[in-house]
Amino acid sequence: MILELDCGNSFIKWRVLGSDRAIVSAEGIAGSDVALIESLSSLPGLLLTHCRLVSVRALDETNNLVAALVEAFGVVVSCAVSAREMAGVRNGYEDFERLGLDRWLAMLGGFKLASGACLVLDFGTAATADFIAGDGEHLGGFICPGMPLMRNQLRTHTRKIRYDDAAAERALECLSPGRTTVEAVERGCTLMLRGFVLTQLELARSYWGDNFTVFLTGGDADLVRDAVPQARLVPDLIFVGLAMACPLS
Repeated sequence: MILELDCGNSFIKWRVLGSDRAIVSAEGIAGSDVALIESLSSLPGLLLTHCRLVSVRALDETNNLVAALVEAFGVVVSCAVSAREMAGVRNGYEDFERLGLDRWLAMLGGFKLASGACLVLDFGTAATADFIAGDGEHLGGFICPGMPLMRNQLRTHTRKIRYDDAAAERALECLSPGRTTVEAVERGCTLMLRGFVLTQLELARSYWGDNFTVFLTGGDADLVRDAVPQARLVPDLIFVGLAMACPLS
């Protein structure tokens, strides 16, 4: 069995592949290293042989997680690293190591699935866009605050904005002008994300006309799905790239 981990800024997304490496036998989201180990330890019949992970966390945090996995499961851990070029994709950053590994792997996965030019839109803690030409050249990208950052900034800096997650979910049942604070905030932030998407589509069309594939990924991708109906929603796009960056013999 293979354990795959996407260690983001807020959560650890995990999944376990069966012996055939094609079927996901278990998956989940953990809020900490301890919670991850507990979730995995509770799985019946778990017999891990390998682990591959991508992390955007500090090096010491990542090393601590690797050590905990080795201690708990005796598993060999492979960590994705930056590259100037991989699987036909050429990193477009001036300093290629400065490009976030999550974005890099999503680009690898998108280019593989598209077999041509693609726009990768990822909606997590931050919202990101990356443009990959048909020849694999990464043209660059954009980063802006995602839904969690926008929401938390308003909650932190505006004293009267206070509501829970259940209220936020109810507020997004439609996108008409808000008649309560929670509706105004949640719908306003969602429309900002949708505006971000539409500007990226406009730029992509200026490059490639209609000859490109759009990928949506990340925990909040559903919030913008209606704005780009032609897009492919691939929640595990980073894991597609992770398998390419950390192949197992």
